[in-house]
Amino acid sequence: MNLSERLNEDMKQAMKSKDKFKLSTIRMVRSTIKNLEIELKRDLDDNELLDILSREIKQRKDALQEFEKAGRDELAESNKAEIEILSQYLPVQLTEEEIKVIVQQTIQETGASSKADMGKVMAALMPKVKGRADGKLVNQAVQQFLQ
Repeated sequence: MNLSERLNEDMKQAMKSKDKFKLSTIRMVRSTIKNLEIELKRDLDDNELLDILSREIKQRKDALQEFEKAGRDELAESNKAEIEILSQYLPVQLTEEEIKVIVQQTIQETGASSKADMGKVMAALMPKVKGRADGKLVNQAVQQFLQ
């Protein structure tokens, strides 16, 4: 079952179980997906769906930080719940140790030796960890090794 089918099935299940919050979260993501499909005039593949899900989660994490700073606990809790629901559709996330190993391998492959080579390393690295690691963590690991 591909990711789009899984989203559809989970949406149906949320309707049956009357889980309004999960239903609205899935509908919101499906709406984003549908708008992009209309714009591109084709169906999206799983990699493109993962990109959308990752982007939606990142937006919610950014908003979560802002809500917590502003003391808006009810909105922060809502965002946390949405992040939890959307995270179910991403592949298993890499641990920090796994990220560090992949970063070291990529640095060796690209021959990077200083922070000036960071763009080259990130370009080679991001496809390897796509959807499985937060870009911010990856960036920090690369900076740590290129110091």
